[in-house]
Amino acid sequence: MRILVVTVGSSGDVHPFVAVALALRDRGHAVTFATNPHFAPLLERLGLPLLPIGTLEHLEQSTSHPGLWKPVRGLGVIAGLALRGIPDVYRLVEKEAARGDTVVVSHALAFGARVAHDALGVPLVTLHVAPAALWSIESPPAPPTGTGSIEGWPRVAKRLCLGLSDKLADLKLGPELNKFRASVGLASVRNVGSRWWHSPQRVVGLFPDWYAEPQPDWPPRTALTGFPLYDEQGVSGVPSDLEAFLAEAAADDPPVAFAPGSLNRQAHRFFAAAADACRRLGCRGILLTRFPEQLPDHLPSGVVHAEYAPFSALLPRVAALVHHGGIGTCAQALAAGRPQLVMPMGFDQPDNAARLVRLRVASALPPKRFTGASVARELDTLLGSDGVAVRAAEIARRFDGIDPVSQTCDLIEECGR
Repeated sequence: MRILVVTVGSSGDVHPFVAVALALRDRGHAVTFATNPHFAPLLERLGLPLLPIGTLEHLEQSTSHPGLWKPVRGLGVIAGLALRGIPDVYRLVEKEAARGDTVVVSHALAFGARVAHDALGVPLVTLHVAPAALWSIESPPAPPTGTGSIEGWPRVAKRLCLGLSDKLADLKLGPELNKFRASVGLASVRNVGSRWWHSPQRVVGLFPDWYAEPQPDWPPRTALTGFPLYDEQGVSGVPSDLEAFLAEAAADDPPVAFAPGSLNRQAHRFFAAAADACRRLGCRGILLTRFPEQLPDHLPSGVVHAEYAPFSALLPRVAALVHHGGIGTCAQALAAGRPQLVMPMGFDQPDNAARLVRLRVASALPPKRFTGASVARELDTLLGSDGVAVRAAEIARRFDGIDPVSQTCDLIEECGR
């Protein structure tokens, strides 16, 4: 079987698809990977053939956009990136499908794959990395930070709210999407964000049911498998200077790790607060970013910078993780049994933060309250709580003996039969 894996976004969007692609290749399938060339070095090391979607400049323009990390404006930035990629993705799918016996495994934002399914009949599996992508009246995702929860609203009010969100999404996405659909002989669609972007053949949630309970109004043929947990371990290691720093830490004095997102170029305030919190607490800290120009000019004693380290290798050696609420980061911290402090900004992050808080393994601070003093207080409470430590360890045990990637591959193979 030929399998085309298509995804867009940051490492949190790409890494789960890499895990699935590698497992499908190990099963003997011919796998090709389509994503932004930013991930070309990783894919080359893994031996996964790359079909580029967009350019490095396109991704840099989006990640540098001043509105990217705003709760509402950021959705517009991502929508623009998704719309720009429709023709490229469609043509890639069309070309691969012409070779026969092809299944497409796609991120929901790779709209061209969904259009190709409608136009060409190519088998399609939609993978959702986070439950916020599955709209539900029964259990609506947490809204952007600062706008208040609608969970306790009457059902009719929730329906109206989500209906309005759906119409706004159609206004933003519909014209350009439907213009391209018309160019390939397809009728217009609506309800893009709530219904259309899901494959009618198979939808897979890459998270477990204890993280997000399945809802009766989710798309038909939706299955949950679990967190893939891929983080480049085996091709990317802990840097030697960071390894030395970790080795110096006493068993009773592990550092706190701070990570605002793999493509976050606008984290100056996050890192300023992180450094200040470490100074206030007198604790060691690790600031993780590939964009060191965001860091304070002078870091407190015991606080270091690292560009990247696989979380599966790093997190078991830290006291806690402070982060943005991206689903991949959340999953790695849950698997490591570490307390989490989340500063959600937009996209799925507020919903992930709310779920972590409900699991009693985390607390959350909105960006406006994310200061050195507030971070220090929250960390002091988290690290001093036996209840959080016990609960985090209990959740970590839920990862024992499971293989969600294999389950995901089984569902993909079913679509190709």
